[in-house]
Amino acid sequence: MKLITTPSKVTRLLLIIFLTLSLTGCLHWVRAFQTYLQLSEFDQHFTIDDNDTFIVYFNDPILYSNDFLLLSKLQPSDKQVIKGGKKWRYRFNKVDVEQKLTKPALNFFFDLKFNQQQRISAWVFSSLFLEIAPPKFLEASLRSLAGGKLDKEKRQLKASSHVKIDAKLPQKEKVVGRLGQPIEIKDEGDSEVYYYHFLLETAKIEKGYEERALSEVKLTFDKTTQELTKMAGRFAGLKISIKYRRYLLDDKK
Repeated sequence: MKLITTPSKVTRLLLIIFLTLSLTGCLHWVRAFQTYLQLSEFDQHFTIDDNDTFIVYFNDPILYSNDFLLLSKLQPSDKQVIKGGKKWRYRFNKVDVEQKLTKPALNFFFDLKFNQQQRISAWVFSSLFLEIAPPKFLEASLRSLAGGKLDKEKRQLKASSHVKIDAKLPQKEKVVGRLGQPIEIKDEGDSEVYYYHFLLETAKIEKGYEERALSEVKLTFDKTTQELTKMAGRFAGLKISIKYRRYLLDDKK
């Protein structure tokens, strides 16, 4: 699916989607698609703050908190009332093959902040997650979503590689040093793939979506350079896959 940029086509498409989905009570998909369209004018609709953590601010919020619940089917780990709205934290704990907590304990989290109208106003990534998705690469992948391919069947958005950055790939020693040993390592020729499991700490999961609580993170390392070249995983129902080399200015592969 190619991104439609002509205003008249966008208007017609949104009208068709709105009329079709509203009949079945799926307006959350309309708002999700509207948020996707905002990515084509990223700097107008979003602001990035990567000074201490990594925060994506939604300048013109569209999605409601209930929209996120309907899309993810997962309740947050914690809910908190904050100034100007509320905050939800989705906490993922590292587990072994039997889904038991590892020792020492390790986790990462996402925070979603909502304004007084219950719309998502900010998305915060914890420092541990930034070990496998460094800020420069994470921002590049978000900016690239505007030119990505939308797979409605798999409910997955694949980023394009039109954004280029001057950055260094994460090193295996540092990444594994933070995450610890994986549950499995697979040899794939020139690469090694490290598998990690993280379990969402949540009070409620909608029946039939229990598997979404388990996040399998796959990290691909180049055997020669020991660099992290790809990260793939599913977090609270959201699939993320980043091929780091395609964003490098001097990419030769």
